[in-house]
Amino acid sequence: MYPWQKAAWAQLQQMRERLPHAILFHGPAGTGKADFLETFAQALLCENAKPDGQACGECASCGWFVQHNHPDYRRVRPESMEDEPPAEGEEGEGEKKKASKAPSREIKIEQIRSLADFMNISTHRQGLRVVVLYPAETLNMPASNALLKTLEEPPPGTVFLLASNSLDRMLPTILSRCRKFALPLPSHEEALAWLKEQGVQDADSWLREQGGAPLAALAEAEGGSREELEVLLHFLAQPSVEGALRTAERLSKSELPALVAWLQRWLYDAFSLKLSGKIRYYPRYQRELAALAGKVHTASLMRAIKATGERRAVAEHPLSAKLFVEDMLLEYTSCCT
Repeated sequence: MYPWQKAAWAQLQQMRERLPHAILFHGPAGTGKADFLETFAQALLCENAKPDGQACGECASCGWFVQHNHPDYRRVRPESMEDEPPAEGEEGEGEKKKASKAPSREIKIEQIRSLADFMNISTHRQGLRVVVLYPAETLNMPASNALLKTLEEPPPGTVFLLASNSLDRMLPTILSRCRKFALPLPSHEEALAWLKEQGVQDADSWLREQGGAPLAALAEAEGGSREELEVLLHFLAQPSVEGALRTAERLSKSELPALVAWLQRWLYDAFSLKLSGKIRYYPRYQRELAALAGKVHTASLMRAIKATGERRAVAEHPLSAKLFVEDMLLEYTSCCT
């Protein structure tokens, strides 16, 4: 559990006596929601929880949980988040062919259906049965419908712990069957202090560029490169049709949701600077943002922000990554020149 989650943990303990069958934890990405869920799941299964509600870390249940083989616990997430490839030399020809396919970024209906046997047998220690599922917005439609049926008639003794970065991307019917629990961003000062404890250099810039999300900032800082971000920001500071085509060529293999998010933050900074004189995400580019804010009409910025928000909804599944980036940068050029 991270320092900024202590207050949320204390609030959560008040629900322990009358625990709902499904809790949906929500908040910005990169703040540690998945770790919070895992910590709470272990605590629910622990046989000798501490006074503050945390797991003891010593009982048999905690031992199974730490070793990822607790019989009363299941974790559901997209294949792309799993980091356990087959051991070298253990693949057959068919498995090699299958492994060459990119892992899915969605939670599929087969993963939800596989919970049926788990939920229909008695628990190992006569305690709770816990299912952790995240990110909940990656449930595809068949999987969402299957989960909805389970939440409508929850098995006794089973608790679902879900986490979402975007509630607006989830079925309203699933939202209505979960108790929502907010896990907000930490304060800038709290997140910055934590990043400095982790030894991150230039922590303030990394944190601002990731929208105040400390785990996202740590991951990017450890990656050691701002190359793709700098390529995009350089273009955004000096947009042109020719520049859009060249930049799209360079960024066509980048993570498209990240590119859209970076552009959104740039536009928000320009809009904020125009209205209030403040910059949140890219203070390193204050001069360039001030020039943009000074020449672009407010209505044009609002149109660009709206278009980028719509584009983010389809960034995971474009027909062509290069055309997606080209269209995005050309649209920005037309709005901001």
